Amino acid sequence: MPVFATLDDFAVAGKKVLLRLDLNVPIRDGQVTDRTRIDRAAPTITALTAAGARVIVMSHFGRPKGRVVPEMSLRPLLRPLADALGGQAVAFAEDCVGSAAAAAVDGLADGGVALLENLRFHAGEEGNDPSFCDALAALGDIYVNDAFSAAHRAHASTDGLARRLPAAAGRLMQAELEALERALGAPARPVMAVVGGAKVSTKLDLLGNLVGKVDDLVIGGGMANTFLFARGAEIGASLAERDLADTAREIEARAATAGCRIHLQSDAVVAGELAVGAASQTVDIDAIPADRMILDIGPGSVDAFAEVMAGARTLVWNGPVGAFEFSPFDAGTVALARQAAALTAGGHLLSVAGGGDTVAALAAAGVVERFSYVSTAGGAFLEWLEGKTLPGVAALMAGAN
Repeated sequence: MPVFATLDDFAVAGKKVLLRLDLNVPIRDGQVTDRTRIDRAAPTITALTAAGARVIVMSHFGRPKGRVVPEMSLRPLLRPLADALGGQAVAFAEDCVGSAAAAAVDGLADGGVALLENLRFHAGEEGNDPSFCDALAALGDIYVNDAFSAAHRAHASTDGLARRLPAAAGRLMQAELEALERALGAPARPVMAVVGGAKVSTKLDLLGNLVGKVDDLVIGGGMANTFLFARGAEIGASLAERDLADTAREIEARAATAGCRIHLQSDAVVAGELAVGAASQTVDIDAIPADRMILDIGPGSVDAFAEVMAGARTLVWNGPVGAFEFSPFDAGTVALARQAAALTAGGHLLSVAGGGDTVAALAAAGVVERFSYVSTAGGAFLEWLEGKTLPGVAALMAGAN
C-alpha cells in the first residue's frame, strides 16, 4: 500500500489547515446545479472543524487562465457549502493570497471555515510558481489534499504546497487511493476489467497498462468495433477506427503474452441510426448488415461477460459497452452493471468504476451506491488506469517518507 499521511496522523486543534478541494461544480445563473462534489467534501471539513482546526478551503473553478473572471468566482459556492456543513457559517476571502486572504484566515476561530477565491485567478497556480506556493503556504500550518480529481496536475495547490507544509490526504483522497490500491495495486484475483467508449485512440495507454495487470479484459462500445474489424469481422456502417487495426492486433498480441484474455462480443444490437427508440435487431457478430451500425452488445454477449464476471474477485470498469444514452442501446451496459452490483452486494466482488460516462451509465442503471467504489475524478482516474504517476499523490507520498 502506498504510504501517505491521513487526518488521523495530525493533531489539528488550533491549527490553520489549508484544505484543497475540487469545487469545480456546474453553475447556471449564479446557482449551483449539482452539489455532489460539495457534499462529498463535507466529511473532511467536518472532521477537521470537530477537531478544532481552522479550515481554509481552496479550489479552482473553470479556466480563467491567470486572470480575474467575475463569472468564475467561488462566491456562489458559499451558501451550498454552508448548507453541506449543516448551516455552519463560511467566511469568504476576495483573493486566495495576500492581505484579503490573510484577513479572512486571521478572523477564524477554532472550528471555523473560510473559502478562498479561485486559485486559477493567479497564473502561479497552474504554473506551480514557487513564490505563489510560498504565498499560499504562509496562510496555514498543515496542508490537506482532498481533491484526487485534480491530482494529475502538478499545480501549486496540489504539488507545491505538499512540499512546503506537513501534508495529509483528506477522507475522499484516502478512500480513493485505498480503493485503487485494492483494485490494481494488490488485487484479489482473478481481476476483470471492462473498458468501453467510442475510440481506441483515446485509450491506448489505458489498454496497454491493463493487459499487463488484469486476467480478463472486456472491450465494448465503439472501440470494440475496431478490434472486431482487426479480427476480420464485417462491421457494416459501425463507428470504428479502421486505420488502427494494426494497433488493435498489437494490443491483442501483448495481452496474449501477458496471459490476459480479451473478450469481444459474440452478438450485437444493430440499427440504421443512433436515436432514442430507433428500430433495432439482434444479430450474430458475423452477420452484421452492411447498412447497420453496432450500437450495443447482444444478450448472448451479456451472458458470456456476466459469466466471466461471476468468476472474478476484482472488477475495474471504465466506459459503457454500448450507446447507453440512447434507449434501447443501454440494455447491455445496464445488465452488466446490475450483475456487478449483485456480485458486490453478495461479497463476491470488489468493484471499482470511474470516468464521466461510466458514472452516468451506472447512475442510469441505479447501481452507483452498490459498487464498492465509484470515482468521480475523471482525468485523474483515467491517468491512474493508464499507470501514470499522479503529481498530487506523489507529493503526498514524498511528504510521508
